[in-house]
Amino acid sequence: MELPLILIVDDETNILELLKFNLAKNGYQVVGLTNGLDAIKFMEKDKPDLIILDIMLPHMDGYEVLRILRADPETIGIPVIMLSAKDEEIDKVLGLELGADDYVTKPFSPREVVARVKSHLRRKATLSKAHQKIEQNNEIRVKRLIIKPEKYEAIMDGKKLDLTPKEFELLHLLALNPGRVFTRDILLEKIWGYDHSRETRTVDVHIRYLRQKLEHDPANPEYIETVRGVGYRFHETS
Repeated sequence: MELPLILIVDDETNILELLKFNLAKNGYQVVGLTNGLDAIKFMEKDKPDLIILDIMLPHMDGYEVLRILRADPETIGIPVIMLSAKDEEIDKVLGLELGADDYVTKPFSPREVVARVKSHLRRKATLSKAHQKIEQNNEIRVKRLIIKPEKYEAIMDGKKLDLTPKEFELLHLLALNPGRVFTRDILLEKIWGYDHSRETRTVDVHIRYLRQKLEHDPANPEYIETVRGVGYRFHETS
């Protein structure tokens, strides 16, 4: 059985070697690169199972690399963990908006990064098995919205919505369970595979951007409702 391939892109040699050592020790194949251009060239030939991507890179920064990945159907579903020395909220929000699955701030614990890698790969494997069972007629139709799980597509008023993989997964999960309230912790566990509540802000950011793409009036959502102090639910139609 072939080992999962992890691509690390970071121009700090000490960080790169630290992550390579710890991931290899945990049974992964690891490739380390130091700039964004080389990362794009690498992925034209090989598709890693997961990418750890620094923001501050020479030649092409991590945000631009992420934009290219999420625009390519062959790499759109690869989990991406953003890595940065920045701890500003705007940087994290931008990464998540562009389609990052996770965000780790330097300095970090190698053990924590390895744990997140394992979590995302488990999640990816679970989704892959689930998608293999989806039939063509399993699309969801609610008012003007059509959700096509087998294609990772959501269509509103005849136009395809430009959703990131995590935004689609959130929408699909909520739409499959109309009226059910999901706490942020539960959404973190089901969509991101986390078993802790330190990153609940991640859920709020994804919901906010999902609403901007889905709702005609995000301030008065028609589809995804907030249950104050609890979490979110998909509107239950009569």
